[in-house]
Amino acid sequence: MAAKLKFRRAPGRHPSLNPFSRSALLTDLYEVTMAYGYWKSERADLDAAFHLYFRNHPFNGGFTIASGLADVIEYLKGFQFEAPELDYVGGLKGDDGRPLFDRSFLRYLARLKFACDVDAIPEGTVVFPQEPLVRVRGPILQAQLVETALLNFVNFQSLIATKAARVCLAAESDPVIEFGLRRAQGVDGGFSAARATYIGGCVGTSNLLAGHVLGIPVKGTHAHSWVLAFEDELAAFEAYADALPNNCTLLVDTYDSLEGVRHAVEVGRRLGVRGGRLGGIRLDSGDLAYLSIEARKILDAAGFRDTVIVGSNDLDEYLIASLKQQKAAINVWGVGTKLVTAFDQPALGGVYKLSALRGADGRWRPRLKVSDEAAKVTNPGILQVRRFRGQEGFVGDAIYDETRRLPNRVTIVDPVDPTRRKQFLNRRTGVLPVSDYGDRQDACPTVEDLLVPVFRKGKLVYSLPVLDEIKSRVRRQLDSLHPGIKRFSNPHRYPAGLELSLYELKTRLILRRTRG
Repeated sequence: MAAKLKFRRAPGRHPSLNPFSRSALLTDLYEVTMAYGYWKSERADLDAAFHLYFRNHPFNGGFTIASGLADVIEYLKGFQFEAPELDYVGGLKGDDGRPLFDRSFLRYLARLKFACDVDAIPEGTVVFPQEPLVRVRGPILQAQLVETALLNFVNFQSLIATKAARVCLAAESDPVIEFGLRRAQGVDGGFSAARATYIGGCVGTSNLLAGHVLGIPVKGTHAHSWVLAFEDELAAFEAYADALPNNCTLLVDTYDSLEGVRHAVEVGRRLGVRGGRLGGIRLDSGDLAYLSIEARKILDAAGFRDTVIVGSNDLDEYLIASLKQQKAAINVWGVGTKLVTAFDQPALGGVYKLSALRGADGRWRPRLKVSDEAAKVTNPGILQVRRFRGQEGFVGDAIYDETRRLPNRVTIVDPVDPTRRKQFLNRRTGVLPVSDYGDRQDACPTVEDLLVPVFRKGKLVYSLPVLDEIKSRVRRQLDSLHPGIKRFSNPHRYPAGLELSLYELKTRLILRRTRG
């Protein structure tokens, strides 16, 4: 008989739903073959710096929400090759049928402990293309091995958190509930999506497991099958109200939606006599704008002005925005498939690139990959992101090399279009630490470095905020963006680029490589 799963809720973090997502084998084979090559060539302990970033915003949008750091932390805290995993790796064969790896390499992996420095942008921060979301520095073998898992965690959750933020912006001040588990990309996808959608702004989820483990509020009504299980709709509504008089939201569109609203009113009156209340009705099909407006008239005329109307049915930010423009009388939005599957962009496309190696003299030497596509040329150095803030919010970000001193006046260059440049005064006045998620406004920073220490030599030095604090951070971050950056069609481009000396270094390295 299988052992019973037990979960313990801990503020700000969670045990992985899938136990294998903590395995050191949550990686691609080529990470291990490269690690083997580093070990064979006696380069395993060479210090290297890798950066995880993305090249384009998802959904043709103007911003992205950083998410997934909690899973990165849990994974790296327990990073270790277990005996059964090494037995499997030891059984892999090359093209000649011989073992792919030496037994001595497997013994090396068995003793391996994660000892890298990791810096990351806190979850819930708005981020932009080319900005490093995670920086890993340390022995190249270790930094290489964790690449795939880190990309898996950050890519998916950042994508979903961004989609949720867009949906919630479209809904304006209305609550949005995530309803997507049954359509999610697998069990772990549904669980991770529930977390990311809550960070992005949703007020709850239908996913009970996510509610239990993460403490996210759970919400739900009933299905059409409930109505079909009774002789008529009115009898179904009465039975549901009898069972749940303190949680009564009725799905009214099984037969005739407006007649269903009238039946809900009848049941609501009987509920009121017994001390209960009709909390809401849900519309899941048809012309949601027309039906919600007519339903509101019926409810209000019957005295049910406080009864909310929940709208669902393959909603996304564009349809919600359209319904808002049509003055739909919907108070709560249930969003499922297109939210948890990130319709219509299946992946963020984040990458993890080597940008510097440390020589025997202790100095970091930049590394750069060239490409015929300007967006795919990597950025060299030990990178950090400095965000500049004006009186009304964020005004620009500079990606710079920490090993180079920044001037008093910083010029940023668009990494794709070098004719786009902007200058900022580089000063600190009353800097508010990025770890402070409070609502203090009197110590607003002029500049802020976004990457913060998470691990030092493999030891966790970062305290992950609870989910509600991360969620609040998203709200404040979005409030600090110009409205044009948040629009869905042709958003304004936020100024984020390479600091001038880093851009010039990159240009020199490109010319050196391309000229042979």
